[in-house]
Amino acid sequence: MTVVARGEVETLRPVSDIALVDLLDRLLGTGVVLAGDIVISLAGVDLVEVRLQALITSVRAQAEREQRAWEERIR
Repeated sequence: MTVVARGEVETLRPVSDIALVDLLDRLLGTGVVLAGDIVISLAGVDLVEVRLQALITSVRAQAEREQRAWEERIR
């Protein structure tokens, strides 16, 4: 697939070329934040409200961020 944006031409790789392992490694390495709200209502009255907030990251990536933050506090 070819995309033209601001006069530049880019060729995008098909999604099938990305291995699931590579995708998970990238997502866990940088971290992913998921947030969402679900509301079930009847006749305009909210009956159930569910809020989801989740941070998904690897322990290694989080430890590296904590180490950098700790080093910054010491300086």
